Amino acid sequence: MHLLRSGRRPHPSHSAASTGGKKGRKEIRADIERAVDASPSLRNKKDLIEQFVDSVSTQGKVDAQWLAFVEARKAAELDQIIADEGLKAEETKVFVDNAFRDGAIPTAGTAITKILPPVSRFAKDNGHAVKKQTVLEKLAAFFERYFGLG
Repeated sequence: MHLLRSGRRPHPSHSAASTGGKKGRKEIRADIERAVDASPSLRNKKDLIEQFVDSVSTQGKVDAQWLAFVEARKAAELDQIIADEGLKAEETKVFVDNAFRDGAIPTAGTAITKILPPVSRFAKDNGHAVKKQTVLEKLAAFFERYFGLG
């Protein structure tokens, strides 16, 4: 999982071979932090990566541990969005699964309205449009955070 599949290689001076094959946790964490900070696509995933590094076991396969970690965090964060916004749980999970399959969160059509809680479309404050926009923003941020990680 070389620097979390960012495609970046550490500078040769940062390799384990240059430190006698023994790199401490602090040095490894610093290397990962530099790689994450240098990659715009990884910055919104920084806390996930740091939590994984803190929890990873040297006894197992890192790739398998990463996938399990990402899936668990992804499910927990989606459950939190569902609870916070009062969304229909099963419909939302299908909506998100389809978004990951298709590569984008759909913003038009009826798919988004199927996951929303009942809100009057004709209320004076336009609660339906506000709720739809809030949910789309949260799901888009969730999608960007997890797309391509698992």
